[in-house]
Amino acid sequence: MNLHLIAIFFTIFICYSYDFLWRKALQKSKFSDERKSLITEYFKVILQLSVINILLLCGQYIGIFYMENGWIDYMLINVCFIPFLLIYYTLIRIDFSDRNYQTQKWALEKLKADRSEAELKFLKSQYHPHFLFNALNTIYFQIDDNNDEAKKSIEILSDLLRYQLYDIEKDVTLEQEITYLRAYITFQKMRMSQRLKLDIYFDPLLKEQKIHPLLFQPIIENAFKYVGGEYKIKIQLKLENSRIVFTVENTVSSMRQKEHPSTTGIGLSNLVKRLHLLYSGNYDFKYEQVDDLFFVKLILNTI
Repeated sequence: MNLHLIAIFFTIFICYSYDFLWRKALQKSKFSDERKSLITEYFKVILQLSVINILLLCGQYIGIFYMENGWIDYMLINVCFIPFLLIYYTLIRIDFSDRNYQTQKWALEKLKADRSEAELKFLKSQYHPHFLFNALNTIYFQIDDNNDEAKKSIEILSDLLRYQLYDIEKDVTLEQEITYLRAYITFQKMRMSQRLKLDIYFDPLLKEQKIHPLLFQPIIENAFKYVGGEYKIKIQLKLENSRIVFTVENTVSSMRQKEHPSTTGIGLSNLVKRLHLLYSGNYDFKYEQVDDLFFVKLILNTI
């Protein structure tokens, strides 16, 4: 009776142990459809099941198991017990695979919906730049010819709007993007205090590499918006080991130092969403505030 009870509890323990182990493994599995990968997976499962024989041998040696018919009992256990566990593994694998498929299908549908929504927002946003672009042309010709500074500001702003209108739907070269960024920085400087200290560096190696447009502009805009204290802004765009590295540092006011970095507004949040859609798995973006310095770093892998 004792030996039978021990065998029953051992069987229950083994079954629940394998169930727990396999479910944990399947939760992390990518469910590859490749035949070679599937064979390797089942080979590992069979190896795991072979542990039962080791436990049986150890149990018989210490006296808690009794194999009356010797190797025949081992054969019966392997022929009956192990195939049932393999069938069980197949059933839970099918269940996890189906859940994974449904999750991926839902994620794909959501991604399509998000992109459709983004395209709709973009089309709506075009009305405003077109209106401003035409309005600026009208204002430009109404300004007195002697007011060169105002005319220069309108020219720069027109170039910025033209870039946003006609180049945003396709990839651009980094040379084009840098030209835009220089114009944008020049325009921002016009409305800033004379005490602003600006340090800018664009790597001359960055020319023909392709990139999605307007990824750096929100970061620069954020720096100009929140700069304070010593009024310092440092902007660098470099090529490092086939990666595009963009960093921006700006000092902040004493009042701004007390705020959490997440209060930078929707600009950086929207940028993260764009990066996830355009460079999923191929970018690294982080920002932090330490005392009076706010730091942003964006790394893009060239693909």
